[in-house]
Amino acid sequence: MNRSLSFPQALGALGVAAMAWGGMLPLAKALMLHMDVFVMTAIRYGLAAPLFLLALAWKEGRPALRLDGRGWQLAALGSLGFAGFNLLGYEGLRHTQPQQAAIIIALMPLLSALVNWALNGVRPSAGTWASIGLSLLGVALVLSNGNPAHLLADNHLGGDGLVLLGVLCWVIYTLAARRYPAWSSLRYTAWTCAFGALSIVGIAVLAVALGHADLPTLPVLRESAWGLAYLVLIAAFIAVLGWNAGIQRVGASVGVLFINFVPVTAFGIALFQGVHIGGAEVLGAGLVMLALLLNSALAHPRLKTLLSRRQPARICTQEV
Repeated sequence: MNRSLSFPQALGALGVAAMAWGGMLPLAKALMLHMDVFVMTAIRYGLAAPLFLLALAWKEGRPALRLDGRGWQLAALGSLGFAGFNLLGYEGLRHTQPQQAAIIIALMPLLSALVNWALNGVRPSAGTWASIGLSLLGVALVLSNGNPAHLLADNHLGGDGLVLLGVLCWVIYTLAARRYPAWSSLRYTAWTCAFGALSIVGIAVLAVALGHADLPTLPVLRESAWGLAYLVLIAAFIAVLGWNAGIQRVGASVGVLFINFVPVTAFGIALFQGVHIGGAEVLGAGLVMLALLLNSALAHPRLKTLLSRRQPARICTQEV
């Protein structure tokens, strides 16, 4: 496993990635008024993938550009993670409410713990379960403003199911990084993103050919240039690289909790824009922060050693 990042640096990278994705949500929503989702996603990763490959060649040299006989596996993982998560998630969002989709995305830590348990036999620790429960409660308070009826007012099971499938795709992609211990996070990210971009572009071309998507006009592209630059450079290149580097350092069971920064960041943007924020939302944001600090602290090697001396049971988070 790559240890190029220190533990605090890895936590910072995960936080930056999640907040970049949180900031992407209102921006992407605005872009969707003028640009098709399939085409927007194809532009995003069609430009980001070459950046990853160029960064890989510059930092690690030509040997890192070899696939080592893993081309089909990387293609499957890249398509699952990048095409699956983005396209299923956006399509599901068309048929459900944003707050319900955000709650489903916040289930990523729970899904990661369950998938890791099912596939790798890594039983979630008590600390992980407590942190997951606390973070989910916090996210629910933020998005519902203390009234659960707001989350359950409409029933859009089809859209919710698509969002859940998209989240599951990203969970499997994230957990699969542990199967490449000799690869740097940059190498894994670059190749999976490249293959994922090919899948996304292929799907977008098919959607345009079948009349389900339209190509943007040049004026629309010019007006959307700064927004697209954010999607490519910040929300794709920097965020995905930081996410994978952080996950590789601290383990998926700790890292995926940072996905809860996505709805909390959206909450912060709304506050900055002058939207009224209730007390339940403020409390929810605090609970999410507390959950992240709790699980990260339990995962720190020094605290793990201290706790193991006090009692024989393993109460700290397991690394993936």
